[in-house]
Amino acid sequence: MQNKGLIKVFAILFGLVCIYQLSFTFIASNVDSDAKDYALQKISTNVEDYSTKRDLAEARYLDSVGNQEIFAGITYNSAKDKELNKGLDLKGGINVILQISVKDILRGLANNSKDPSFNKAIVEAEAAQKDSQDSFVDLFFEAFSKIPDAKLASPDIFANKTLSDQVNFEMTNKEVEPIIRQKVDESITSAFEVLRKRIDKFGVTQPNIQRLGNSGRILVELPGAKDISRVKSLLQSTAQLEFWYVYKNNDFGNFLVNANNVLVDIVEKEKVTDTAVDTTATTKEDAAIEALLASAEDTSEVQQAGNNPLLGLIVSPGFQGSPVLATFAAKDTAQVMEYLKLPQVRSLLPQDLRYAKFAWGVQKEKFVDLYAIKGSRENIPPLAGDVITDAKQTYDQVGRVAVSMQMNGKGAKIWEEMTGKAYSEQSNIAIVLDNIVYSAPGVTTGPISGGRSEITGTFGITEGQDLANVLRAGKLPASADIIQSEIVGPSLGHEAINSGIASFLIALAIVLIFMVFYYGKAGLFADVALTVNILFIFGILAGLGAVLTLPGIAGIVLTIGMSVDANVLIFERIKEELAKGKAQKDAIKDGFSNALSSILDANITTGLTGFILLILGTGPIKGFATTLLIGIATSLFTAIFITRLFIDGYGKNGKYLEFATTWTKNLFRNMNINFLAKRKIAYMFSGILILISIVSFFTNGLNQGVDFVGGRTYTVRFSDDVNATDVQNDLTAVFGSAEAKTFGANNQLKITTKYKVEDEGEEIDAQIQQMMFEALKSYLPKDLTADEFGIGSGEHSIGIMQSMKVGPTIADDIKNDSFWAVLGSLIVVFLYILLRFRKWQFSLGAVAAVAHDVIIVLGIFSLFYNLLPFSMEINQAFIAAILTVIGYSLNDTVVVFDRIREFVNEHTTWPLGRTINSALNSTLGRTINTSLTTLLVLFAIFIFGGESLRGFMFAMIVGIIVGTYSSLFIATPLMYDSVKKKPADLKTPVKAPVKTT
Repeated sequence: MQNKGLIKVFAILFGLVCIYQLSFTFIASNVDSDAKDYALQKISTNVEDYSTKRDLAEARYLDSVGNQEIFAGITYNSAKDKELNKGLDLKGGINVILQISVKDILRGLANNSKDPSFNKAIVEAEAAQKDSQDSFVDLFFEAFSKIPDAKLASPDIFANKTLSDQVNFEMTNKEVEPIIRQKVDESITSAFEVLRKRIDKFGVTQPNIQRLGNSGRILVELPGAKDISRVKSLLQSTAQLEFWYVYKNNDFGNFLVNANNVLVDIVEKEKVTDTAVDTTATTKEDAAIEALLASAEDTSEVQQAGNNPLLGLIVSPGFQGSPVLATFAAKDTAQVMEYLKLPQVRSLLPQDLRYAKFAWGVQKEKFVDLYAIKGSRENIPPLAGDVITDAKQTYDQVGRVAVSMQMNGKGAKIWEEMTGKAYSEQSNIAIVLDNIVYSAPGVTTGPISGGRSEITGTFGITEGQDLANVLRAGKLPASADIIQSEIVGPSLGHEAINSGIASFLIALAIVLIFMVFYYGKAGLFADVALTVNILFIFGILAGLGAVLTLPGIAGIVLTIGMSVDANVLIFERIKEELAKGKAQKDAIKDGFSNALSSILDANITTGLTGFILLILGTGPIKGFATTLLIGIATSLFTAIFITRLFIDGYGKNGKYLEFATTWTKNLFRNMNINFLAKRKIAYMFSGILILISIVSFFTNGLNQGVDFVGGRTYTVRFSDDVNATDVQNDLTAVFGSAEAKTFGANNQLKITTKYKVEDEGEEIDAQIQQMMFEALKSYLPKDLTADEFGIGSGEHSIGIMQSMKVGPTIADDIKNDSFWAVLGSLIVVFLYILLRFRKWQFSLGAVAAVAHDVIIVLGIFSLFYNLLPFSMEINQAFIAAILTVIGYSLNDTVVVFDRIREFVNEHTTWPLGRTINSALNSTLGRTINTSLTTLLVLFAIFIFGGESLRGFMFAMIVGIIVGTYSSLFIATPLMYDSVKKKPADLKTPVKAPVKTT
């Protein structure tokens, strides 16, 4: 091998760089451990809310030592920035995909147009999006184009004052479309930047935010985040800050009384109507009204015998001259607002109040104030939040938490005018954020110049900081709905790290021992190269800032098993060269040279499927693909160069190196199995398996995960063992439909429901969690509270350990992406083998074998998902397993094909059948050894890697077994049967020498 010195220098330098990159992780982990120990010692379990207080103590400790030098100028803060990133499944936290509402953006661009054509197209696009993969903009334009004589450049749609510089009345629809597309894209980019600024100030280390194509979707990952409701509020708040003039309560005294009188008649009519429809049952609406009337009996002196639907709900009226009309119970706010929106009630407003908008204030304990804002025909506030240039959390004159704001010049001027008018009229100005009135102060000192204002409320310091952060980052241009979320509790993350490390160490030990057992000293050299390979993988991950996930650890462990393949190929070829009587030096040289083609082909095919996973996968699956690809690259380098350095160095002084041990010396030697003679039996066996699989698809179906069908899934842990069927029955009674399955130990269940899957919002999530808690109360400790049951409950090991929510729209997208990923990998494989071997027969055999493997693995999952004691869901992780199996199966097949091509060129007089059988027998040792080491590794992960990986690993194990079988009995025989011409047709073409004169 040439350039040995250069390779040594590169390997040493690269190893030192990897150690340097990993040193930051080591330093940061030590300080984190010290902080945790400090918090445990300082706060005992006897202290109330000790978990939260320990978190605060830990944070204070880290803040105090953050900038202290630890080693060679490295501080904790600098080390934390460069440490190896850990994903949600290892650290806990939240992962969400937000859908920026393109519908809202279009409405905003059209100035909330009332044009019938525009609104019809919006509605049709919204309906079409449920079953389409096209973007909302495309669907909107398609729906709009079907409306006769409809023009996007109408002054009532996009040819408005806002877009006048770009859209004019004479433009055609085709000319307007690219302008609107650009504006929509700009708005999504703006939303991305707003979210990025908010997250940067949130205080979570190693956050990740990225746009997902042009769909208007944004992925946000916050490892280590514990306050989940705070995160959701931060991400979904539109930060729509507005300043409005507000009415006083004496302007609406008569209105509320008159509205109450009208409502009496409406409620009575509803009662009569409902009774006439069904006199034997009380409807939900009746029950709601009766409850309101009953609850009003002790809330107001003015009500009489339940005849005051509105006034009866008033807890206390606003005092004279106050902007508060009245105070209501928080539970009644929806009913009150429903009453106030009725046309019969709105018609009671006098002419000068017809544009009044009713809004709620900030909830104080269980009560909420009602305000009436001075609206306008255009519904545009006199001053909006886009004039805010800075905001920070402060305290007001009486020590309450407040948020002070600074406006730009334009905003300062309008603010001065507004405060001047409010002062002269002795009125109030409401500060409204996301339709909630935070405060409505009066102006007592004259116009306020300089553009400074303040928001006060009943929020704490953290809420004040978040509000200032949101205002400073700016408002979202449209609403952001969480269409997919995954929440992992910190205790489950800690368990995942332990199980991941255990499976990694056990798998590594198995491979190291096996290599020494089978190849002796040569195996020891391969072990050294493997150790260097692992150092390189972790060093590169740390240097690139990649995220290590539990599937990522599985990818590394799998790489350990697969990286042995290169060494096995090399050692088996060297043994063949030695058997031919060659000198050791020549045998080593030829062995490395002859194995190189097979090694490259096998790793390229696996790498291609890895790239497909990297492109189409998200979250943990992307982490798996990243480590797999890095592992393939580093294992190639270490197997080809590092192993060679040790072997050449050992034998340079004439020392003889055995590539076997006493027990393995004669294994797989002189094999003479007639594989082709058994191909018809194999065809029948495979045909039966495929038939059974297809029948099972139509009868049993597949256990599709939440990823593919949408819904909510929770991993819930109990203090004692529970019966999954009993729990499922109790949950079904509450949710209508639910599924509960044992997940790991008998005290842990995976609960799935589609209840309100299309509804968004933190309130819905909280409601479902509360309903689940109530349904499961009989299985939980009596002293466990609802808060402790929920995500982020600190030290408690009982309750929701992990949750995931996938909306139906994105579930369809995930399913389609998965289908195209598998199909795309098959096409890529066919084309690569066609390009590499130049014969379509090779491609046909390889693709048929891979399709055979995929169908059988799916069939086994279809047959046994109700029988085996672990999750066998068809989800994104399963698709990752299938794609890896495709790559691995091809790995085997390509090695065999490469040997067939070599034998065809060497043994030109042999019949094709003999050539193929000889090639299969000569590679049998490599096939068995590689499959065996990989299976040992997979079994280690399956047993020790944690419940979340068990189904993933089972798919891999089945796939490896079936893939090994198919490479011997399906791919090669099919290639043989498809060859109709002489064996010479499979020869590698050799260019004729150029004649010179």
